[in-house]
This record gives sequence, C-alpha cells and structure tokens, in this order.
Amino acid sequence: MNRPVVVGVDGSPSSLVAAEHAARAAQLRSRPLRLVHGYLHPLGYGVPLNPYDLGVPAPSEEAQKMLERTAADLAGRSPGLDVEVRQVAGGPGATLVEESRRAELVVVGSRGLGGFTGLLLGSVGAQVVAHAHCPVLVVRPDEQPIPVDGPVLAGVDGSGPSRLAVGYAADEAARRNVPLVLVHVGPPDGDRPVPEEVEESQAAYQAEAVRLLAEASGAVRADHPDLVVREHPVRAAGAAQGLVEASGTASLLAVGTRGRGGFTGLLLGSVSQAVAQHAHCPVLVAHPYDRVE
Repeated sequence: MNRPVVVGVDGSPSSLVAAEHAARAAQLRSRPLRLVHGYLHPLGYGVPLNPYDLGVPAPSEEAQKMLERTAADLAGRSPGLDVEVRQVAGGPGATLVEESRRAELVVVGSRGLGGFTGLLLGSVGAQVVAHAHCPVLVVRPDEQPIPVDGPVLAGVDGSGPSRLAVGYAADEAARRNVPLVLVHVGPPDGDRPVPEEVEESQAAYQAEAVRLLAEASGAVRADHPDLVVREHPVRAAGAAQGLVEASGTASLLAVGTRGRGGFTGLLLGSVSQAVAQHAHCPVLVAHPYDRVE
C-alpha cells in the first residue's frame, strides 16, 4: 500500500509551513502528498441549524481553490511530487486522525486559524499528536529558523515506545544523510543531601545511561551500518527539559508516545506532550502504524 504523507491545510501561515515540510517528507520517502481540509468546526459550526435539515454541507469552493493553489505551488517547487487534495466533512482534528489510519506520516503545524500565540501546539495539533494511528511530525513556526543539516535526535529511556522512536529517527537520519544523536536524560547533579548518596546515585545513573545508549546504538548500527551514531547522556530536572534543551541544534527530535513510568491507558505521555509544545525543532511523535486490512 502506497501510504501518503498527509497534512492539514486551512490557509493559515502555520498550515502552509506544515505543507512545505510535508512536501519535503513525501519526497524523501518517495510517497504521494495529500492536502486535507476538514471543513466542519469541531464544535459543530457549519452544521445546518435547522433540525429538519440533516444534510451535511457541501465542500467550500473557496477552500477548494485554496487547496488547489497550495498543491500547484508545492508541485511546482518539488519536481516529480504527486499531490492530491481532499475536503472532508469533519472537524480538522478528527479528520486528520481518521486520515492517519492509512497514512505514512501526518504533518501538523504549530498553530492553525484562531490559535493562541503563546502555544506552539494548538488544539487540533494536540488532538492529532495524541490519537494518530501513524507517526506525527509537528513543525515549528516559520519565524524559528531550523538547521536543516543538523543531526536527528532521539530520546532513549529503554521503553518500547522509545525503541520505536529510535528506529524512526535512524530511518530519518539515513534519508537526510545526517548523524543520529541518541539522548538519555538523567537526574541533575547534587540532588541528594548526603555526599555518599550523591556519589552512589551518580554512579548508578552513569551505568544505566551507558547501558541504555549502548543497547540503542547497537540496534541502530545493525540496521544502518553506515549511519553516524553518537551517544549523548545529559542531566536535567526532567526528561522533557533535557530533550528540549538538546533540540536547539537539531533538525528533528523523535520521541515515543510514552516513556518509562507512562500509564498504559494514556495515549501520549507528559514528556511527549511537553516536547511537542516546546522543542526548538520539528518533533516526530513515534506512533506505531495501524494494520490496514
């Protein structure tokens, strides 16, 4: 199945930046690009108010023109790229979640129309990041320059979701021909009042960090023997803070949906949410693919 790269487009500057990132991702993967516009508001705006008129509104001609203009622009700047457009009668978040069932990747902008300036990830993006059925790429606002030749980072904590993120990150680094940096975040120095306990804690952290990073590096090198892989243990007050700080020089940061200590019933852990909101580079949230019948 030739899964497309899917991106939500609503005409906002943020969504157009996301569409550019999606076009690049589609080219790197040799996949088609699908521009999707969900034209019903999540709270029901656009649904007929007359209770006797149960029909769904028709797609907007204005939105169709916007999609076609965007598609033509992207195709003109990306030779060989196959671009298709779709309008769907649904809220933008729910539409992208449904599209993700058969997508290679879903790309979301940091904020859509009506987004609050202080939030890097709006409600639609947060919904998709939490509930998608394939990996999700969260891109930054256009005013934040990204080093496109910077390394790809992956958070390592030994959990299943983390191993999935490392695998996706390795594939992405190989596509971009850049190094992969494996990051393990440990506790800050001096967090115990008794010196002996501090020393024991630091020794335990060092041993655990070395083991986890070596395990992750070995798995990557088995699949990508020519990839440059670096191990980077860091200390921070929390995993999210450490990963956000490390993301400053990266072209991409990959994280699992939940790390160690994450609750099974939660689709997205607090660290992944914080990183998606605050990282200095695009973030790849490593959802596993749904099985398509």
